[in-house]
Amino acid sequence: MRSLYVKFVVFTIGIMIFSGILAFLISNMYYQQKLKPFNDQKNTTIALNIAEFTGNQPDLDLKDYFENISSIGYQIFLVDNSGNEFYFGAPFREKTLSHSTKEQVINGDIFHGILNFPQETFVTGFFANELKNTIGVPLTHNGKKYALFIRPDIKLLFNEMHILFGWLLALAIMLSIIMVIFITKYLVHPISKLTSATKSLSNGNYNVDLDTTRHDELGELSLSFLRMASKLEQMDEMRKEFISNISHDIQSPLSNIKGYANLLKSESMSPEDKSNYISIINGEIKRLSTLTRQLLLLASLDRDEDIMKRKSVNIGKQIKELIRSNQWQIGEKGITLGFTLPDVEITGDPSLLNAVWDNLLTNAIKYNKPNGIIEISIKEQGKSVLVFFEDSGIGLNDKEKERIFDRFYRVDTARSRSVDGTGLGLSIVAAIVTLHGGIIHVNSIENQGTSFVVELPVR
Repeated sequence: MRSLYVKFVVFTIGIMIFSGILAFLISNMYYQQKLKPFNDQKNTTIALNIAEFTGNQPDLDLKDYFENISSIGYQIFLVDNSGNEFYFGAPFREKTLSHSTKEQVINGDIFHGILNFPQETFVTGFFANELKNTIGVPLTHNGKKYALFIRPDIKLLFNEMHILFGWLLALAIMLSIIMVIFITKYLVHPISKLTSATKSLSNGNYNVDLDTTRHDELGELSLSFLRMASKLEQMDEMRKEFISNISHDIQSPLSNIKGYANLLKSESMSPEDKSNYISIINGEIKRLSTLTRQLLLLASLDRDEDIMKRKSVNIGKQIKELIRSNQWQIGEKGITLGFTLPDVEITGDPSLLNAVWDNLLTNAIKYNKPNGIIEISIKEQGKSVLVFFEDSGIGLNDKEKERIFDRFYRVDTARSRSVDGTGLGLSIVAAIVTLHGGIIHVNSIENQGTSFVVELPVR
């Protein structure tokens, strides 16, 4: 398979050749239509002037005169009515000229050989050193009639110039090819590096080095590729973390269930211990059930399934019901809860929105300090509704705020390690809010508290 570099060089050189041929053909058309008639008329005027001058100078030596004329850049053929022929200047390559043409010019006609020269290529038409490619005019000297055929001596006039132009053309072509090869390498090199980086990514190596200093599309592409590599690395880390966390969160309750189930086999166990172990086993089962429900919900949200059952929802009423349901937890931690919850209705899925408020309220309780404060409020803003959950809990640092909506991410510090949870709640919240066309913001100060703001469209 040809590399992009070779293809680029081949195509560019091909374009140069094609452009050169096309330019040559266009120039040829211009010569045939414009320059050829002009050249014919100009040389006809010169020939007539020469004929007139010689006709007015009976004492003029024709041979010496035409020798002088030829020396300044003309090829001359002179024939008299007796058939005598004389050549002056550089010899003609082709001397074919019909006898009738000579007779016609001697008898007073003008021969437009340049104009009527065969419609061939530009080079043939302009540089053809042939007797047929001349201007013929009648000439009378001392009562004797002649036919004068004349054309510019291109070789004499442009000898040095055509060599110079030839070298210029050759050098231009060579330099163009060399520049195409080097410039193509400069242009293709970043793409080659991108190809290598892609292979590196496919092998699981995300540490790629690309040139992002270029201020063009390739620079933008390299920058986007590095962002993609960084994102893929994060996703891979999240995948590994997901597998690790899900394995731990499933294995831990299963181990507890197995352990306490074995303890229940003991016949000497007191009814009180037995009841306690059964309670622990039920708690672990509930924990597994919650985890599987959340995983199924996230899977449905990831697949963009149309799981929403849209209807009018009174979110103020929803949150009040949740507060009543969690009253005993709030009271157990001595938390003071204040709320401003007017009856505001929006269009959405009641069950999914209830999961949002439930997760946010549960987190505000779990991560709060004893005797802390929770404030919940709803505000209408144009066509949107803002729902605030503010607490005086452990708060978050900047690094934790960036990852708070990642799956299975938990603030794994001594201050929160004892708090139960799956680490899926806020990722579910973010997915549901996005599904409703909303946005969730988090503001937090470490050891001072956290504020979640959910912005949802009314319709």
